[in-house]
Amino acid sequence: MHLKKRLTAVAAVLVMTAAVLYGSVFGTGDVKEADGPLAWSGDKETIYFWYTDDTMTNFLGSAAVAFGEQEDVRVIPVLTSESEYLEAINHASSQSSQVPDAYLISHDSLEKAYLAGLATQIQDVAGVCSEANFPRAALAAVSYQGMKVAYPLFFETSALVYNETYLREWASQIAMKELLEAGQEEDVPTEDSQGIEVDEALLAANTENYFLNAVPATVDHILNIANTFDVPQGVDVMKWDVSDIFYNYWIVGNYMIVGGDAGDDGSLIDIDNPQTIQCLEVYKALNQFFFIESDTVDYESVVQDFSEGRLVFTIATTDVVAKLAEARESGALGFDYGIARLPQVSAELSSRSMSVTTGVAVNSYSQHEELANRFAAYLVGECAETLYDRTGKVPAKLGTETDNGALQIFKEEYADSIPLPKMMETGNFWLQLEGLFSKVWNGADVTQLVQELAVQIDIQINASRQ
Repeated sequence: MHLKKRLTAVAAVLVMTAAVLYGSVFGTGDVKEADGPLAWSGDKETIYFWYTDDTMTNFLGSAAVAFGEQEDVRVIPVLTSESEYLEAINHASSQSSQVPDAYLISHDSLEKAYLAGLATQIQDVAGVCSEANFPRAALAAVSYQGMKVAYPLFFETSALVYNETYLREWASQIAMKELLEAGQEEDVPTEDSQGIEVDEALLAANTENYFLNAVPATVDHILNIANTFDVPQGVDVMKWDVSDIFYNYWIVGNYMIVGGDAGDDGSLIDIDNPQTIQCLEVYKALNQFFFIESDTVDYESVVQDFSEGRLVFTIATTDVVAKLAEARESGALGFDYGIARLPQVSAELSSRSMSVTTGVAVNSYSQHEELANRFAAYLVGECAETLYDRTGKVPAKLGTETDNGALQIFKEEYADSIPLPKMMETGNFWLQLEGLFSKVWNGADVTQLVQELAVQIDIQINASRQ
């Protein structure tokens, strides 16, 4: 799910906040129990594992069978609707004999789940959730008020995707221009159409040097390429989904603080600061170079444009790795490409991407917490190596997918990312921030917008404390 869809879903469930904050369970209403197999009979200990994404079925089914045989227990995966997911878990926990003992959950919903009694501090007897196995971003994502309340399984974040063939062409153009200008200054008679003799060996060496330094380290480097590259007809230097905060947040992510690294501390809010404003001014200036219509572009169309050779750079999530690999294998991709860390905003201003981690939570209503914890640890630990091949999801665990260079870049980006906050009182912050970015992109005053957002979030935080 892209963040825009996630944010819409979050906004829809904010009506449940009051009940959760007072520690009461969600109203059961007319929520139906998720479809699933009947309870097992027999002597084996049995747990039910809930999830909402059908792409996880093969992975979870295989893990359930293997773990069941290894431990002489039964694990029953239950695929249910994503709509009102926590409400359904609550209903089944209080009204059904098939209590969801553990379940997959996006980390930004963990505060809601914990306060509702649907998640509890993990036991982690084997010590799986440590910095030896996971980056700090993963551990921060599954932490709440100093406790780990889930096991990190997989993540989503963004990175820079570039057309390597075009960058080599740009390097050749720059190297040729440099040699031609040097030749003109020396007024050397030549045999070529420019009237200047070119040393082919020197041209090749200079081209390689420019190419090796072509992947941009800062936004200014991208702008330099935009200013100096005579792109083929129909090709744009850069385009990305400027309407989705997931692909924009890296611009301000290192300075706009909302809840700290764990995203759960209302005292750690810093929105209106000079660095954030400077970063947004850089973002505003980008529209002068790339002319992207925010109401006509979306992620799918951008990836398609890149795949068809109409872009030099774009910003994409982890799904692009498989999409580009499949296109190359089918012969539909006619160029070389690469994945890189997102550039710094400038030489003085750092960037930091946003991430979302999906974890395994253990239900405090479970009568089999110890077994549920063991299965959760098994999923994120021993099963991590097969996760990507079976689901296309990138495991949060360190040391996985080491033979896939593109995924390793995403994992590096993830390790330094800022997890989406989990505070319910700022649940609409991302929708507000998305609106701010849209207005900035279209030329609105940055300072005023940042000040207005900071005041609004401060009102929300203070209201929740009264």
